[in-house]
Amino acid sequence: MMHAERMNESLIDKSLYKALEALPEHVVGEIIDGELHVSPSLPPVYGVVVFRLVVELGSFDDGFARRGPGGWVLLPKPELHLGPNVLVPDLAAWRRERMPELPMVVGMTTPPDWLCEVLSPSTASRDRGAKMNLYARAGVKHLWLLDPRQQQLEVYRLEAGRWTPCATHTGAVSIRAEPFAAQNMNLGSLFER
Repeated sequence: MMHAERMNESLIDKSLYKALEALPEHVVGEIIDGELHVSPSLPPVYGVVVFRLVVELGSFDDGFARRGPGGWVLLPKPELHLGPNVLVPDLAAWRRERMPELPMVVGMTTPPDWLCEVLSPSTASRDRGAKMNLYARAGVKHLWLLDPRQQQLEVYRLEAGRWTPCATHTGAVSIRAEPFAAQNMNLGSLFER
């Protein structure tokens, strides 16, 4: 694994990565197609949505799953090093068989099996555009776009290298959404204030 980590690191522009590392802690930096993108910190409501989503999906994470399907590793805001790109999704998950142990590095080179982007006015166009394309190229199998303002979840599956919309759920509904369809999830609970 370490050899692959070093190979991938050589693809990332070192001067851009140094600029990313020098950013203040209250912003999120990403390198997308050779450009450094900086996003402001989001209001607390976005963090609450991510936290509640982790709680809803907790029974799938092997570290939390006492009763439930298990089989996954969930991580909030991992730094993904995918080729020359550095991306920070709001939440990502790997099937345990693909990631038996968490690597002891900041930049993870194994693409997740699933990830979720929480859409905000400052990030929505990038999340729906360049980042979705890069996630498809990296082979991420499932993608959720969660919009707290619209109280909506869009579920996508990667098929033949393209995102196929599977479902769109809105409001206070109980849903089953792949790849976590083994259990119901209360979508409305993510957005309660």
